[in-house]
Amino acid sequence: MSEKHLTDTRFDSFDLAPGIQQGIAEAGFTYCTPIQAESLPIALTGQDLAGQAQTGTGKTAAFLVATLQHLTVHPADESRRANQPRALMVAPTRELAVQIHNDAVTLTKHTNFTSAVVFGGTGYEEQRRQLQEGVDILIGTPGRLIDYLKQGVYDLRAIQVIVLDEADRMFDLGFIKDIRFMLRRCPKPGKRLGMLFSATLSYRVKELAYEHMNNPQNVEVEPEQVTAENVREVCYMTANEEKIPLLIGLLRNLENARTIVFINTKRTADKVWGFLQGNGIETAVLSGDVPQKKRLSLLKKFQNGEVSVLVATDVAARGLHISDVSHVVNFDLPEDAEDYVHRIGRTARAGASGDAISFACETHAFSLPDIETYVGHRIPLESVDQALLAEIDPKSRIYPEKGSRNQRHQKDGRKSHGKGHHHRGHKRPDGSGKPHHRRRSKPPEGGGTQ
Repeated sequence: MSEKHLTDTRFDSFDLAPGIQQGIAEAGFTYCTPIQAESLPIALTGQDLAGQAQTGTGKTAAFLVATLQHLTVHPADESRRANQPRALMVAPTRELAVQIHNDAVTLTKHTNFTSAVVFGGTGYEEQRRQLQEGVDILIGTPGRLIDYLKQGVYDLRAIQVIVLDEADRMFDLGFIKDIRFMLRRCPKPGKRLGMLFSATLSYRVKELAYEHMNNPQNVEVEPEQVTAENVREVCYMTANEEKIPLLIGLLRNLENARTIVFINTKRTADKVWGFLQGNGIETAVLSGDVPQKKRLSLLKKFQNGEVSVLVATDVAARGLHISDVSHVVNFDLPEDAEDYVHRIGRTARAGASGDAISFACETHAFSLPDIETYVGHRIPLESVDQALLAEIDPKSRIYPEKGSRNQRHQKDGRKSHGKGHHHRGHKRPDGSGKPHHRRRSKPPEGGGTQ
């Protein structure tokens, strides 16, 4: 975290248990970020809070530290059973839930607290067994959490702390009924500590907070500008057929870069991945129907630098904290201006700098005015210099693994019109089987274990 984005408040200035302080020190935290400095004094007194802050500002550490201290100061009831967790942390996506759990493991290293993460798409019996054996801190996505809850694998009657992360995203993804279902099965708001965090404290988010929390105190931390201040933005006005050559040309000129390329649809993501792979650029693709184990493996390879380019649909735009992303490329401009902010927010995190490159093509250029209005400034425009365009052999594209739908269509030229094609298999972003409705303005991501 850049010193410019830290406060003068030190973590060791709080009266925290020694084991928690040791975990904080080993995690490399000394000074608080603004959201940590403002929210911790509130939560550590047992007061509920609703916090607004951009991603990458340290809110995960804030609610984890507050949770650990609360559980330390308020011992569990002697009648608590093993399958009754003491803290519940709910996240909208599997990747965010895994990230929270990883941070929890670090911060609880020198305590006796146990934690577990549950999410759809994999590990059903293993996660179930872990809950039955008992954990203190339960982290998960709504679908899998409710699945186990309804089966009686665990119950929420001993909950002392509840955290809702990315609350605005919960609404976007249709999880609010599930959230309310769980909250009604926890102890009354006055008997637990509640923390809610959101990129925006909209009316509906505040309504949720006041309905299910005990007079929460608002904490709002946001920069003067909507986009991260250290992001260098540029937009190329390009023809559709120039996009692939331009992307490959740009990537070839980047040194020691870690790049996320955002695409609007899964089909285009597969196409872009195929051209990058076929032209010697090692690439991972993260979209709707990538199996969970493979998703986690791809993210790990990208995080470790084994793969330098990640092609992703908006499934990866929020909730992920991948350090040291140097470049974000909007191969397709998003139709929703807010998605532009979330996408380019993958770079220039924690005070670092980064580059956001966008392609305003014939298909998606209409989104540019709305994006500029939303971010409050003009995005510098550049024309495409022919020297930037790589020479691409149309036959250099490779196709997904044998048996994939896209590959079969390319070979026989047929389109899929199977019954229920647009409705079957669309799972929620947390991996649960219950379908949800998407906004009509956005094309479906395909198969859908987001």
